[in-house]
Amino acid sequence: MMTRIKGEASLSDVHESVDVSRKKIGWKKALAFFGPAYLVSVGYMDPGNWATDLAGGSQFGYSLLWVLLMSNLMALLLQGLSARLGIVRGRDLAQANREAYARPVNLMLYVLAEIAIAACDLAEVLGMAIGIQLLTGLPLIWGVAITVFDTILLLLLQKLGIRKMEAFIIGLIAIIGLSFLVEILIASPAPAAIATGFIPRFVNDNALYIAIGIIGATVMPHNLYLHSALVQTRKINRTREGIKQALKFNFIDSTIALNLAFLVNAAILILAAKVFFEVGYTNVAEIKDAHRLLDELLGKNNKLAPILFALALIAAGQSSTVTGTLAGQIVMEGYLRLRINPWMRRLLTRLLAIIPAILVIAIAGEHEVDSLLVLSQVILSMQLGFAIIPLIHFVSDKKTMGEFAIKPYVQFVAWVVTAILVYLNIRMVLNEAGKVFSQSGNLGWEILIIVGGAAFLGLLGYIIFHPIINKRAKETSITIHPHLEGLQQLTIPAYKKIAVALDFGKHDNTLLAHAIGQGQGNAEYLLIHVVESASARLLGKESDDYETQHDEARLQLYVQQLHEQGLTATCQLGFRHRSEEIIRIINEAQADMLVIGAHRHSGLKDWLYGETINSVRHELKIPILVVNL
Repeated sequence: MMTRIKGEASLSDVHESVDVSRKKIGWKKALAFFGPAYLVSVGYMDPGNWATDLAGGSQFGYSLLWVLLMSNLMALLLQGLSARLGIVRGRDLAQANREAYARPVNLMLYVLAEIAIAACDLAEVLGMAIGIQLLTGLPLIWGVAITVFDTILLLLLQKLGIRKMEAFIIGLIAIIGLSFLVEILIASPAPAAIATGFIPRFVNDNALYIAIGIIGATVMPHNLYLHSALVQTRKINRTREGIKQALKFNFIDSTIALNLAFLVNAAILILAAKVFFEVGYTNVAEIKDAHRLLDELLGKNNKLAPILFALALIAAGQSSTVTGTLAGQIVMEGYLRLRINPWMRRLLTRLLAIIPAILVIAIAGEHEVDSLLVLSQVILSMQLGFAIIPLIHFVSDKKTMGEFAIKPYVQFVAWVVTAILVYLNIRMVLNEAGKVFSQSGNLGWEILIIVGGAAFLGLLGYIIFHPIINKRAKETSITIHPHLEGLQQLTIPAYKKIAVALDFGKHDNTLLAHAIGQGQGNAEYLLIHVVESASARLLGKESDDYETQHDEARLQLYVQQLHEQGLTATCQLGFRHRSEEIIRIINEAQADMLVIGAHRHSGLKDWLYGETINSVRHELKIPILVVNL
């Protein structure tokens, strides 16, 4: 079910769900801010990064470690800008784009962002499937199909709250990090040799190409959308000091998390350099080859390394798919103001990744999987500029960022980094396109590439120069220090018909008391109960079983008791689906308020029973009082 939303809160289900505004200064307050950057960091250690790290280490030893460090510094800068946008303006990147650009441009940016997320998910699906195959021997096509079941895992994590999700992701990062730590200890590389890798140099032209791949696979577009929204899960003091404190703690959070991602990528490259390059295996670029050679070269003394390699690959793929789905939700709600049920969003995203993977494996065989991984990285590369360039414009704008706009020297560095990344990614795309033009009989593809390239450059030019040309300041609904004129004349609502959803539990008295309090005794009260017996689900209004008769009698009793208190009340039974029936009855009765109870379930119970309130509040356009029971 898809719902058009009116609210502006990014990730509204968990928006400001972690209250850090009342915590005292100290390590507890710092820890309360930590978490968002860890969800972002998993995008920097996904299977796409693994492929470039393995290629760099096996072909050129330790010599490209400095490229990894440089790309990590670039990522730290850009993710810091993304977090700044979310903290200061209370906007995620998709919302800011919607406010700044025309609707057709936003539609194109939305489509491109969705394509990037699907491409990223494709890489994660293939990485997880390869990991499952390496660990269990299961055919790759079955491993791809199995990944659809992580939809259930994501739903459970979302119901447990953002802190539980962050803890889960940190746990997966720990598995990845510990796995490679053990493998590095087993391989025992020389520290002096590792140190030489941080001296900037290119041994030949091929090293430059691999370096482009490493940098190009570093920053992912969806991570910029994701970070700008995740920082808003913290409820901070909207004062100058509160914002400065949030920026400081989020910078620390990003520095720790992204440096952990750097250490993981460096460990992969170092492992490849030690185990493959130093013994002459200089052509290892495929993940399965790396696993097999680890087994051959280290397995004589220890079988643990290849197992840890496969486990880390599965953990990397799983953690990245969770964050990819969150990014999809942010993009859809930010650009289109549409909300789709989380399980449907997850399922659609996963199917968009699984279907092409299964088709390629079934038709061309498992040897084409690496070509799919390359394709996913090329698609991601094409989207990068459309996320970075607007972000720099937004955080440089003093009219919306106030004193928290980035300084001129930071702007200069950001534009230089952007120019490098966009150039490298365009070069990567041109290299792939050149292969098509070098072969005959590809006229259709050549025309498509030319038209697509022209549209690509046109849109890129528009988002670069539009904010510069268009100097008109747009009003935004969130500012750092809004101009306050005091309260206007307040109109106190008078509710004429208040609906009360009852479940015939011990809290019925509480719900009715709150309803009467809202109506001040002058409203008409509509009592609703949905019969959930097997007969009622099958026959609906035609049901006449014991439970239906008993529920009808109980409603009539409640109505009679309210009448005795001088109140006006009616009642109506619903059947089959609880949320749908509540919505239908309220709309037909034209009630102007709903009182409903929240039982504060946790875990699985919350997943099973907590959907009623969410479904009802998204569909009804009247005030809803949710009473915690």
